[in-house]
Amino acid sequence: MRILVLGAGAVGGYFGGRLVQTGSAEVAFLVRPGRKAQLDGGGLVIESPSAGDARIAVTALTAEALPGAGAWDVVLLTAKAYDLDAAIAAIRPAVGKTTAVLPLLNGLSHIDTLTAAFGAARVLGGLAKIQATLTQEGVVRHLAPVQMLEFGELDGTMSERVGALKRAFDATPIRADAVADITGRMWEKLVLIGTLVIATVLMRANLGEIAAAGGQGWIDRVLERNVAIAAAHGHPVRPQALERELLPMFRSASPAAASMLRDLEAGGRIESDHILGFLLDAARRAGVDDALHETAHLHAKSYEARRAAGRLPRG
Repeated sequence: MRILVLGAGAVGGYFGGRLVQTGSAEVAFLVRPGRKAQLDGGGLVIESPSAGDARIAVTALTAEALPGAGAWDVVLLTAKAYDLDAAIAAIRPAVGKTTAVLPLLNGLSHIDTLTAAFGAARVLGGLAKIQATLTQEGVVRHLAPVQMLEFGELDGTMSERVGALKRAFDATPIRADAVADITGRMWEKLVLIGTLVIATVLMRANLGEIAAAGGQGWIDRVLERNVAIAAAHGHPVRPQALERELLPMFRSASPAAASMLRDLEAGGRIESDHILGFLLDAARRAGVDDALHETAHLHAKSYEARRAAGRLPRG
């Protein structure tokens, strides 16, 4: 299986790098010239206390050297939502008649954008669960033991290409699951991410700090409304996902916070519309009380307006 990974950052670098390390797939990274120089000079460096460190020789390509359509079985898309249009333009020359595009973005609205660009038959659904970051030195730093992928056909079939992709990842330390109801799993992750974003971005604090301030009941209400939104749109959260993942996370007073909060505090770009805007619209269409979602979205959009005007506090 030939896989093209767009970018070699925290997510793409980690998942693609582990495939290269085990030799279970032929992988190349589509990167900008500066990142290519890093990778050509010192390899792809992964630091992971739980899965082991690695320095891996990889194939790094720039747009000018990208083989054309038909060369790739899968394109792994790990861009941020606000870079989606640029990402589509970058991978378009590589997407042939049988190429599958596997996006690992948060949220759901990118699926419609990708199917409009490439056709429904070429787009898979997918999600990643990993805590990782890319350091200024270009090191992919894996921060916690979790390293998981879920993917599948949007029509629910268990295709050969999905099976082949799972077999490639099965050779790595990554847990990879091919699932029939990938849209339902993506909704479950949106419930998790949306609750974490609304809570920690709106309060500018992690879950434990919010709970310590007397906000556990408020966190519960955010979660309950997001669960209700998913159910109203035909994708109820599975009881096991609620009991084993969502409730333990949001009732543990943990130091967890959304990556959007880190981006916001660093003065960076955020995915306000892709996560918060999507959930606000979904709440309104479902008839779910949207007061919390409207406030969170307005908060994020106001930050973006202030950032665009150059009026963020200087560190």
